[in-house]
Amino acid sequence: MSLATMTSAITTTSDTPARWQDYLQLLKPRVMSLVVFTGATGLVCAKAPIHPLIGAVAVLCIAVGAGASGALNMWYDADIDAKMRRTRGRPVPAGRIQGAEALSMGVILSMLSVMFMGVAVNWLAAGLLAFTIFFYAVVYTMWLKRWTAQNIVIGGLAGALPPVIGWAAAAGEVPLNAWLLCAIIFMWTPAHFWALALYSSEDYEKAGVPMMPVVAGPASTRRQIFIYSLLFVPICLVPAFTGLGGLPYLAVAGAGGLVFLILAWRVMRSRAGDSADPRLDGRLYDVRAGARDARNLFAFSILYLTLIFATLLVEAVLGLPTFLNLIPGGL
Repeated sequence: MSLATMTSAITTTSDTPARWQDYLQLLKPRVMSLVVFTGATGLVCAKAPIHPLIGAVAVLCIAVGAGASGALNMWYDADIDAKMRRTRGRPVPAGRIQGAEALSMGVILSMLSVMFMGVAVNWLAAGLLAFTIFFYAVVYTMWLKRWTAQNIVIGGLAGALPPVIGWAAAAGEVPLNAWLLCAIIFMWTPAHFWALALYSSEDYEKAGVPMMPVVAGPASTRRQIFIYSLLFVPICLVPAFTGLGGLPYLAVAGAGGLVFLILAWRVMRSRAGDSADPRLDGRLYDVRAGARDARNLFAFSILYLTLIFATLLVEAVLGLPTFLNLIPGGL
């Protein structure tokens, strides 16, 4: 980003005063909700003794940290957001919030979330939270997103770390099962975001963002989605064999994974991304006929990730036996 562009982003003004909804949007509430959900799942699945109030504080810190990351992302990406139909209505490019406000909000919330996590919970969780914010705001937003088509593959680590943070908050350590939850989200990210990119590629191309369909083309992207799906689904089954998930989890992960693979196969066989429809004006789920398979995979990927984490959460809350405990003599 040039100095002129950064200055423009910081000094953007508008005659329309910002409302509280604009400041909420600055925190990317939809992304925050997923982060809070996976973070809380990690905290509960740790099955460590933690006071409910401390647990609530930990989840709040994760939420604030996620919001801080979103504000920093919207500040820095104001120039490319203004060029994309899907994002041009965001508060900073639309001029409802000045870039300097978004930057200040992001920095202050980052410091508050990390310091409060350290003082009230533990410093391992605080350190992981600080790293996650830095990775998303600096490594992904300022570097990877504009530099490489592997941006969301590598950058997906930021979105994958919340369950590790939650686990560390509860247990003060991060064992294999905590990183397994991280691996599930990390491997979920490419198929999820590339499916979206297939029917939004004209936006990314206009903004100069090297997303995979823009750099490698739609056909290559469709093949890579299927390859990553073949790697992702088996990883989702692993928690049942590490003492983390139970029989309900194995059933949900298995059945949902089969649907995921079918949808990914249909994307690979489709012509999604080969053409765009400017009449859709960037609406997230309205796509032309050729891109519906990509849209369906994108939508189902959210549902699938939610279901497997929700199942783990319910099993942990109810104290249900793990799959290994149901096998006589173990494995």
